[in-house]
Amino acid sequence: MDSSIIFDLDNCLCAADEVGQGFHAPVFAAIRRCNEGALTDAALSEAFADCMRFPFDEVAEKFGFTRAMRDAGLRVLESLEVVTPMHGYGDLHVLRELQARRFLVTSGFVKLQRSKIAMLGVGPWFEAVRIDAVGKQPRRGKRAVFEDLVRHFALRAGQVWVVGDNARSEIAAGNQLGMRTVQILRPGVERSDAARYTVKNLFELEALIGRTGRRESTSPNLRSGNPQ
Repeated sequence: MDSSIIFDLDNCLCAADEVGQGFHAPVFAAIRRCNEGALTDAALSEAFADCMRFPFDEVAEKFGFTRAMRDAGLRVLESLEVVTPMHGYGDLHVLRELQARRFLVTSGFVKLQRSKIAMLGVGPWFEAVRIDAVGKQPRRGKRAVFEDLVRHFALRAGQVWVVGDNARSEIAAGNQLGMRTVQILRPGVERSDAARYTVKNLFELEALIGRTGRRESTSPNLRSGNPQ
């Protein structure tokens, strides 16, 4: 089995907002209490919507959260965990059928992300699970995590597929390391030209990997890693 796949979690295997807006209400309330006029109500609403899709530290920087707002949000986020079952996207079962080594790398708060993985029940489907922890300084970033996986599991970067939604995160990291990047266009995900491939779901991903593998098995240039 030459191919390996690194999956993102949020908006790749499960919708980031599957837990519901109410789950994050304590976070947003804490930020509002510390706002003190720094952001308008409209800006706060936009920031909170982004928090459902992007890492909190990126949102805080984008919208110019004050130190007090950022710290208040971090304190609550670090304590949150999901305690009810999650279902993920309807094609999640395809993961187990993929003929490749599977890894999961997600950015977020360790307690929260671990609880999501547990409530989805997908942990055993992966050879390794890594969390790029938000809130820890300096934050490592997905490129460093990917490099660790390559070293630890003796992966060939050119044979690694990176599947996710975020062009600035996992897609960028995969491109920098010469991996095969695939943006999965889940509902609400904006298409980017940064990824080498795009798919709409895991069925299309399975077909893409299968086609690529068959093509490479019959091409001496591709088998040796040389482009045609």
